[in-house]
Amino acid sequence: MSVKKEEFVVWKSTVKDKLMHEGRLLPPPVGWIFVESGDAGLTRRLKAGGDYWLMVHRRKNRIESLGLWTDKARFEAVKSELESERSNPEYLKKLESGRKYREAKQENYVLEFRTSVLKFLAFHERWTAIAEKLADAVTAHAVPVGSGTVARTKSIPVEQRAEAAVIAWMRHQTTAYDNMSIARVKGERREVRRRLAERSRIILFRYRSGEDVNTVLCPLAKALK
Repeated sequence: MSVKKEEFVVWKSTVKDKLMHEGRLLPPPVGWIFVESGDAGLTRRLKAGGDYWLMVHRRKNRIESLGLWTDKARFEAVKSELESERSNPEYLKKLESGRKYREAKQENYVLEFRTSVLKFLAFHERWTAIAEKLADAVTAHAVPVGSGTVARTKSIPVEQRAEAAVIAWMRHQTTAYDNMSIARVKGERREVRRRLAERSRIILFRYRSGEDVNTVLCPLAKALK
């Protein structure tokens, strides 16, 4: 989550009726209430229409928004206005049109991404079935909206996303990575991932070259079963 510089950011504290801001405990302004995240349209209007505090917390290695503190009267007015608009048939029609557009866009991306995965795999024809299964598995895991995987980023070409997604899937499904005890040393996790990626590339090469593969012992074949 990226926090705008002009936003007044507070953290939830263990002290009743107090919030943390830059190491200090603050009570929310009189007449303010907390509005949980979840309704993007409501949140946008509350942010655009007046003062608010953004309440956040840390989840794993990132900061997530919990919601807004804002004036109760303004919240009720904005909510009422929004509910009225959303009950309008034209709004519902527009909403349905947007939903269909997003679904079509997602379907096209699923196809594009899966095709990119198959191109990256480039398995020999004798291993086409394995390639198809792997492409299906990686695509199903990586492309859902909100998955937070590399497949959802737009900062790199889809070909690179497909490659990174395959290597990530294999790291979790064909190695002991998830159960490894990795020293908290700078760069150590990156180095572990690099070594595991090399192992995965060796496995992929065997299928690309068309050589014999013992599918009973191969970690990739076993994972796909």
